[in-house]
Amino acid sequence: MNLKNVANAGSLTELSGVLQTCRAGAFQVGFFSWGFYATSPWRNYWHRHSFYEVCLAYSGAGRFSIGAEHHDVGAGDVFLARPGDVHEIESSHMDPLGIAFWGFALRAGKDGPGPGERGWWSGLTDTTRPTVSRRIGSLASLVTVLGEHAAPVRSGYESVLSGLGAALVVDTARAFAAEDDLCTRSPAATRLSPAVVAMQRYLADNLSRPMTVRDVAAAVHLSARHAERLFRHETGGSLMATLRRMRLDLGAALLLDAGTSVTEVAQACGYANVRAFSTAFRRLYGHSPLAHRALEGTVHL
Repeated sequence: MNLKNVANAGSLTELSGVLQTCRAGAFQVGFFSWGFYATSPWRNYWHRHSFYEVCLAYSGAGRFSIGAEHHDVGAGDVFLARPGDVHEIESSHMDPLGIAFWGFALRAGKDGPGPGERGWWSGLTDTTRPTVSRRIGSLASLVTVLGEHAAPVRSGYESVLSGLGAALVVDTARAFAAEDDLCTRSPAATRLSPAVVAMQRYLADNLSRPMTVRDVAAAVHLSARHAERLFRHETGGSLMATLRRMRLDLGAALLLDAGTSVTEVAQACGYANVRAFSTAFRRLYGHSPLAHRALEGTVHL
């Protein structure tokens, strides 16, 4: 957390009209305001918004009032006004408050969370959650980087700013969410090891070439025995069985191009002759390559 860098993020205001929308998980995000207050005395009188307004204090001190609640805030605090919340911010005269702020709305898509489902977004949508937090995570870094990318606008800015905007929204919500809402299953529990991913990639890149288990193992610097055991353990299938399936799946796709002969398809799939390809194809799909082409890949049951 480097709040000192946020003091140089005044260009954050240049994001208005530049970063307007992004996607954060199942939510469409619309940004409505980007702002920055330097360390001089100021007061933001009672008001409300139709969107979430978030302030990150990078220096000084002040008071954030929301409804009947009053909170003393300072460097390292992030505070939130939810849609409709009447609030006021007043900077200290002796130690002026410096803030960066942003405003956005969330709209859940068709694949959005169901009733009662909770997650990172609950920090925003659950009105029983606090409005002031010191769990700012990466917010200081994100605000700083967003300021750096705000101006001048350069080619590729849409992709860069969209990713940073999504990260900002998620980390904002996390600051106010309950720890239980942030618990989720790590993808590491089901993720394939780098060696197996590399073996799958090697198979896919060399479907037309003769291949042995030893060839695949050498590509990942393992013995043939170790590579076969690891691959089978993580994928449930052997290397050569997987290779055959990938070749025949490729063949099924290539056969849909009437301009490609069955011989050319067989060669592209690593088969030395049409007979071997046709036998393997019929065994897997239940009909010949020519029948597959005539059916246009569709089997009516």
